[in-house]
Amino acid sequence: MSEGTLAKIIERVERLSPCTVAVVGDLMLDRYLYGSVERISPEAPIPVVKFQSERSVLGGAGNVVANLCGLGADVKCFAQLGGDPAAREVLKLVDAVNGSSRGSVELFPFHKETTTVKTRVIGNGRQQMMRLDHEDILPLDPESEGELLVRLSELAARRLSAVILSDYGKGMCSFSLCRKVVELCRAHRIPVFVDPKGRDWQRYAGAELVTPNVKELSDVAGFHISNDDDEALVTQAQKIRSSFGLNNLLVTRSEKGSTFVGERECFDEPSQAVDVYDVSGAGDTVIAAVAFFRAYGVDWRNCCRLSNAVAQVVIGKAGTYPISYRELKGLCLSQAKEHPPSGGQKILDAAAAVRRVKAWKEQGEKVVFTNGCFDVFHAGHVDSLTRARTLGDRLIVGLNSDRSVTNLKGDTRPINSEQNRAAVLAALECVDAVVIFDEDTPERLLSLIRPDVLAKGGDYRPERIAGAAYAGRVEILPLLPGFSSTSIIDRLRENE
Repeated sequence: MSEGTLAKIIERVERLSPCTVAVVGDLMLDRYLYGSVERISPEAPIPVVKFQSERSVLGGAGNVVANLCGLGADVKCFAQLGGDPAAREVLKLVDAVNGSSRGSVELFPFHKETTTVKTRVIGNGRQQMMRLDHEDILPLDPESEGELLVRLSELAARRLSAVILSDYGKGMCSFSLCRKVVELCRAHRIPVFVDPKGRDWQRYAGAELVTPNVKELSDVAGFHISNDDDEALVTQAQKIRSSFGLNNLLVTRSEKGSTFVGERECFDEPSQAVDVYDVSGAGDTVIAAVAFFRAYGVDWRNCCRLSNAVAQVVIGKAGTYPISYRELKGLCLSQAKEHPPSGGQKILDAAAAVRRVKAWKEQGEKVVFTNGCFDVFHAGHVDSLTRARTLGDRLIVGLNSDRSVTNLKGDTRPINSEQNRAAVLAALECVDAVVIFDEDTPERLLSLIRPDVLAKGGDYRPERIAGAAYAGRVEILPLLPGFSSTSIIDRLRENE
């Protein structure tokens, strides 16, 4: 994981306006009863739990909402609630989220007889002894479905970054409603993210991302898929993605992290080794994080890394636990300090540079290359290097050796040795690596490194730049007027 990159994303998003996300799904109340277990009942071979305390939190779609608000989104939630005490408890918890989160939530409730409540009995701090469910599994009536679609359409026409379908099989996400929500969003080019349920994913056709776990993927495939069989998992995920018309799948794999399967890319994102306390609600946290950061234009690989990071936080907590932006930021910043982005010494030979680039690309980072003599370093150099760095995640500078500079500039050059010039470049924060080359051009070096972007200052035409064929694309950077090493040297000689 590139923790430095994640930390930068966190800090960048923090400065932006809140995104708006709609959540359509099964809102429920998660109730936890805690007690101690010291004996077996004389009436039956079951443990006796001596009650000590209880806690209630938002569950299902409610947990997705709480996570989105914790990250900083403005959330519009469409869900069913009963006319019962549990519903009033849910409304109080929603108010608490509004009072304690970076983001906010507006609830659009639709009536049903019974609010879904999951009651878990926890013994001796962490052992789940049993679960008791209160629920009515009923779809929305046609009038309520129409009202929901009208409200969602109004939001889509104004400012809506994403929609999440949080399907727990409790009736809200009927086949009819899912199809209409996806079609509405596709018409407005709004991505739909789905936490799926059941075997018929045709209801989600056209969704941007579906996030099953391995069991849910197996259910749809119709046979068991081993979490240890990477090839079978990817093969079945691709088949399912294609057959149901889904753009992408993100398969969550417990201790193995997650696997992203899309039309154009496929990759594994391993999890960090942590002590697992409780996995309840981890899937809610993952889909909330992916949708949130994707709404800000973060690429899929870093979205997956960030979702793994938030899961790392919540599974270390007891019960359903929503992430906070402060916790996520703290985690990424602390890991960035432990693993500096420089990766050690910046001045590399060609072989070390190739290895470094390979590692960066495996992390999903975009590599930019530029080159020059940098003999008398000046503000124009700083401007060009800073501009080049904005084109990707890593910047490698190819530096002409002393022999190369002499061949190009004459016997009086360079003024500064290659070691001194390399040291100046390596000291810049925007530069991630410096590689000295002997040839007149960096073409051979480029053939080895093969960067994503080749940045060149001046008025060059891309087809005339040496080594351009070895880069993903070429970017011509404007020069800062009035600065050049040659002119500075000439002025110094005139004043001698």
